[in-house]
Amino acid sequence: MRLAPQPTSAQPLRLVVFLVLLGAGVVCSPVISAGCPDRCVCDDQLVVQCAGQHLTTFPVNLPLATRQLIISNNRIAELPPLALNYLSDLVYLDCSNNSLTEISESTFGNLRKLAYLDLSFNTLLRIEDRTFGPLASLVMLRMTDNPGLSEIHSDAFSENEALQVLDVSRNNLTALNITSLIALPALRSVGLSGNPWSCQCDNEDLCLWVHLETFKFQGPVSLLF
Repeated sequence: MRLAPQPTSAQPLRLVVFLVLLGAGVVCSPVISAGCPDRCVCDDQLVVQCAGQHLTTFPVNLPLATRQLIISNNRIAELPPLALNYLSDLVYLDCSNNSLTEISESTFGNLRKLAYLDLSFNTLLRIEDRTFGPLASLVMLRMTDNPGLSEIHSDAFSENEALQVLDVSRNNLTALNITSLIALPALRSVGLSGNPWSCQCDNEDLCLWVHLETFKFQGPVSLLF
C-alpha cells in the first residue's frame, strides 16, 4: 500500500523556527567575542557557531547564557549531560552530521527552553522512553538519516506537548507505536518516508493513522504488507 499525500510546504516550518528564535533574541549576525570555545565563533546575541571544525568532542567553556549552539558537520561521538545541561537558556541545538550513537535519559535534563533540536545524519541506534521528556518547549525535532536507528520507545514523545514538527525519515524503522503521537495536541507535521515499514498486525494503528491524517505527513509514505 502506498499513500501519497500532498507535500507539506517547508516555508511555514522555517517561519515557526524563525519566530521562536526571534522571540528568544538569537537571530543575528556573527561577530567574534571573548570567552568563546576554541575553533568556534560566538556573537553578541549568544549564538555559538562550531560547525565543520573537525571536532571530536563536545566544545568546552561554552558561555553559560548561550541561546543557539551549532555543532553540525563534526565528528562528535557524545553529548555530555553535565556540560550540556549548564546551558539552561538554550533554545536551538543543531547536532546534525556527527557520530552520535546514543542519547541518554539525562542528556537533555535541564534544557526546558529548547525549541529546535536536530539529530539528523548521526549513528543513533534506539531512542529510550525518557530521552526527550524534559524538553517541555520542543517545537521541532529532526532525527533523519540515522541508518541504524531501528527502535523508538512508545513513550519517547509523550511529554512533548509543544511538539509541532517531527521528522524520522530515512532511518531503519520497521514499526512505530503511535499512541503518544496521537495524543500530542500541537503536532501538525510528521516525516516517515524512507523507512522499511512493515504493516503487520503490530503496525496496523500506524497504517490507519497515516490514512486518516494524511495532511500531517511530509512526502509519500510507503507501508508494506
